[in-house]
Amino acid sequence: MPLDEAEITAHASKVKDLQETLNQLLFGQEDLIGLVITGLLARGHILLEGLPGLGKTELVKGLAKTLELKNKRIQFTPDLLPGDITGNPVLQDTAKGHQFVFQEGPIFANIVLADEINRASPKTQSALLEAMQEQRVTVLGEPHELPFPFFVLATQNPIELEGTYPLPEAQLDRFLFKLEVQRNSAETLQTIIQNREMGVEPEVPVVLSTEELVALNNAVRKIYLPDVVASYISRLVDGTHRGVSETANSIKFGASPRAALGLASAAKARALMAGRINASFEDVADVAIPVLQHRIILEYEARIEGLSNRGIVEALLKEVPRQDMDLPATLKEA
Repeated sequence: MPLDEAEITAHASKVKDLQETLNQLLFGQEDLIGLVITGLLARGHILLEGLPGLGKTELVKGLAKTLELKNKRIQFTPDLLPGDITGNPVLQDTAKGHQFVFQEGPIFANIVLADEINRASPKTQSALLEAMQEQRVTVLGEPHELPFPFFVLATQNPIELEGTYPLPEAQLDRFLFKLEVQRNSAETLQTIIQNREMGVEPEVPVVLSTEELVALNNAVRKIYLPDVVASYISRLVDGTHRGVSETANSIKFGASPRAALGLASAAKARALMAGRINASFEDVADVAIPVLQHRIILEYEARIEGLSNRGIVEALLKEVPRQDMDLPATLKEA
């Protein structure tokens, strides 16, 4: 059943309260916070990349505090093992004698902060693959369901820094958004200095209950996606593959169908935040870069020339028309 205007307005008001609260936590990052909330509403996992000290971890911790959800933090280090994330069977005395009993790891939470995720080895990073896709983990052949809802919000340092490992493509594809955290302006730094103290965490109130967040997630799914907008999404994603668009000649591997689904969900989330009952071309364009930039792999020559994933997606947005101007097949034949 589609949403009516009153429902949309009520949902948008709750999202606005959440956004205003987070804006008071992390100064000068309004656009970033808006995209983080968009990903949350679309039920997607989010990867934040930036230099140390820019507030990535504080944003995720603050978001967890504003939501009435169980949250856990995993500090990724080179010696972290997969079992340290998923949990391990432990030998215990039971009524039936000595038996292995599964002890849940920190992945069993509604919001998991994977801090500095690329400081762990690829083997350890892979422990998140099943959890992020299927909301469960399998240990010794036995599946264990994760709590609902389930979100992974990860932070990573630029790959150029010491002690980092690149994330596998399969894991990158499971993140709805990859967001870049930029440094603050001088004016924002002054605000931070005047309102924050070293070692003192700001108080953050609970803004949304679990039921309210789930209701918002369900409302996003009811946002109408017009056929022309769905066509635009499909052509954008298809345009990341060689031979389809001129821009794609610099791309070795393009985006997957999961990217198209993520783009549609994120566009609908943006529409809800704006208080609209249907997604638009502008909603798609607003989220295209964070959805697509980490899902394409550039040719070696393109990287040598200094091309970036973000720049390629920006070029693609200019190249792919918002409306498919091709005539219907019946008219072409005539």
